[in-house]
Amino acid sequence: MTLKEKLSSDMKGALRSKDSLRLNTIRSVIAAIKNQEIDLRKELQGDEVLSIVTREVKKRKEASALFEQGGRMDLVEKENQEHTILLAYLPEQASEEELRKRIQEVIAETGAEGMKDFGKIMKVLVPEFKGKADNGLIKNLAGEYLN
Repeated sequence: MTLKEKLSSDMKGALRSKDSLRLNTIRSVIAAIKNQEIDLRKELQGDEVLSIVTREVKKRKEASALFEQGGRMDLVEKENQEHTILLAYLPEQASEEELRKRIQEVIAETGAEGMKDFGKIMKVLVPEFKGKADNGLIKNLAGEYLN
C-alpha cells in the first residue's frame, strides 16, 4: 500500500469514526499532495509524497513554536496533535546518535577535512537519510565535525 493509499484509507476511517482532528489533518495533507500534482501536471510517487508529508510535519512544528511565542496554548495543543498524527506516516526517524556515527563514517570514507568538503559529505548523507532525519539537523551535526 502506497503512502497516498494509506492516507486515503485512514481518511475514510477517520470519517467513519467521526475523528474530526485526524480527518482535517489528513485532508490537508491530501490537498497539499493534489495541489503539487496540479502544479507539476503529473501524479506524485513515493518519495515525492513523502517529502510533502515531511513538509507538512515541519509546518506543524513551526506553527506550534510560533503559537507558543504568541501565548496561544489552545492552538499549540492543536498543532502538536496534528504533528503527532502526521508523524505516523513518516519512516522511523534516525536518532542523533545514529546520525553522528554515520557522519563520522562518511567523513572517514571521503577523507573530508574541514568545511571545504562539506558538500561531499552532504551529498552522501542527505539521500541516505531522506525522510528519516531533518536536513537541518544533518547540516548542524556535520558542521560540528568539520570545524
